[in-house]
Amino acid sequence: MPLDITSKVRLANGVDMPFLGLGTYKSTEGGDVERAVSVALEAGYRSLDTASMYENEMGIGRAVRGSGVPREEVFIATKAWNDEQGEKRVQRAVDESLKRLGLDYVDLYLVHWPIPRLMASTWRGMERILESGRVRAIGVCNFLEHHLERLAEVAEIAPMVNQVEHHPRLQQPGLRSYCQDQGIALEAWAPIMRGRVNDIAELVQIGERHGKSAVQVTLRWMLQHGVVVIPKSVHAVRIRENAELFDFELSVEEMEAIDALDMGEAGRFGKHPDEFEDGET
Repeated sequence: MPLDITSKVRLANGVDMPFLGLGTYKSTEGGDVERAVSVALEAGYRSLDTASMYENEMGIGRAVRGSGVPREEVFIATKAWNDEQGEKRVQRAVDESLKRLGLDYVDLYLVHWPIPRLMASTWRGMERILESGRVRAIGVCNFLEHHLERLAEVAEIAPMVNQVEHHPRLQQPGLRSYCQDQGIALEAWAPIMRGRVNDIAELVQIGERHGKSAVQVTLRWMLQHGVVVIPKSVHAVRIRENAELFDFELSVEEMEAIDALDMGEAGRFGKHPDEFEDGET
């Protein structure tokens, strides 16, 4: 089936999640994030990603309510930060996020980073949140295979999404395959390397063949791999451009050329998930 802006991945519990969403990391509370969300919804986006740590949930809620788009048509995800982990704390945290968003529920609630000493307790709380109806799906962020395997030992309900750093220089093919095998949707944060994909000659050259930018080529490459993307921008032109992914298709050869750009751990520019192994909060 051809991809378009309405395309969705069906999560393990039957909830449909859009393949394209707007990331809001560092989109400041108030005008910046509200304008970004408004532009995105006008452009056809139907998925928004935030977190308690981003401190912009209130603005996102206001923008959604003022958009005229029915709430049930917008997929909203937020996350519990590290000091909100643990069975009781995570349940309080989701209530605080809902209050800031001004919503009765969110579509996806995520654990922001793996903290092994709190994993079992946190996940019990996540399962209770799902059962309560306050969220429609639950998942994790920044979990590597060994974190997912450890979680599987204590979970009654498996995570439905794993949001990780994923881009041409850090592809983590083993993790991607593991998630696909386990029925966990893989979602990419920093998919365009905070703009650095524009400096990768191979992506620029592929884009020139299609009349597209390196950013658009990168996002299309991920979509064709079945990866959910949430590019972040507060600029209207870029938000619209980031959605122009559905009028071209990368060839097998072009996909393989981008696959070959992987640098493994040398390509990582975010924090490594195992840096939280000491239980830092």
